[in-house]
Amino acid sequence: MMQNSLSFFNTRILKNSLSSKNIVLCLFVLLFPAIMYYGLDSISLILSKINIYPPIPPGDYMVYITVQVCIYILLAIGLNIVCGYTGLLDLGYVGFYLIGGYTVGLLMVRLGLSYWFALPIAIIHGAGWGLLRGAPTLRLTGDYFAIVTFGFAEFLRIAVKNEIWLIGDINGFVKKIPPVSIPFTEIEFRENWHHYYHILILIAIVIFVSYRLQHSRIGRAWIAIREDEQAAASMGINISRYKSLAFAISAAIGAIGGGFLAQFWGDLSARTFEFWESILILCMVILGGKGSIKGSIIGAIFIGFLGEILRFIPDQLDLPELAGARYLVYGVILVLLMRFRPDGLIFKKSG
Repeated sequence: MMQNSLSFFNTRILKNSLSSKNIVLCLFVLLFPAIMYYGLDSISLILSKINIYPPIPPGDYMVYITVQVCIYILLAIGLNIVCGYTGLLDLGYVGFYLIGGYTVGLLMVRLGLSYWFALPIAIIHGAGWGLLRGAPTLRLTGDYFAIVTFGFAEFLRIAVKNEIWLIGDINGFVKKIPPVSIPFTEIEFRENWHHYYHILILIAIVIFVSYRLQHSRIGRAWIAIREDEQAAASMGINISRYKSLAFAISAAIGAIGGGFLAQFWGDLSARTFEFWESILILCMVILGGKGSIKGSIIGAIFIGFLGEILRFIPDQLDLPELAGARYLVYGVILVLLMRFRPDGLIFKKSG
């Protein structure tokens, strides 16, 4: 009887997943580069023939910005494991982003390792640092935990910026990171649409893992810790064990984002991993709704594209004096959203 119930449940999930709306969304995501390259560029060409030049960005530029936003999606999903599931305020998530980036960058530049070997090492390296940072903070909550995480990220950033013997250049510069190539072929990821499908696969894997964790005993334990840590402990949940697991998995996902960034940009510097990156990623999680994978994705898309739109419009209108105003508009929109949706766009109360 239980097996029949599970089969009915899985069948219902499959039917919901195959709805027409989801199918259209999947097709749009898969065909996005083609839509941008042929759609936007064709519109611009047609309008230019009748002497109309609206501020339509090139298709390749839109794909490039979308890849940047996809990196934020990856990071927001990773941070959501700590902030959303366990309810801890992490202000140093950019530290794991940094660890992944420099691990992949240095292994590829100095040792000549393939990206496909360097990325798994970066994931393990990030998870190890997650456990190392988590060990002394297991009993910390609230502001105390946030201060420790902030200090951790700043320590790493200052180290890569100033320790030339470690990085090999001033200000943490790692240059000429080679592009990714598919094994046993001569295909290299040099075009933006190559990177788009690359990050899309990474996001799909991370979403699958996060979803499975959310609906497992581990995810239910995390949410129990978030709702009431003392009550969770009284029910037999090993608080230290599950928190450490959350730190390790979250850090590993952050390292994936950094590893991808290293080969995508081809260069790294300490300025890329400043404290404000952590705040931006945290805003994405809170805006979308803590504890919701879909909310983290929506929050990352909204904030990622909004910042670029508010930067692109003044440039196209030749109004450089309004370039700084985008931060004001950006802040006002976030304040309004937090005022009317304080729990986020999609808030998940329980797992």
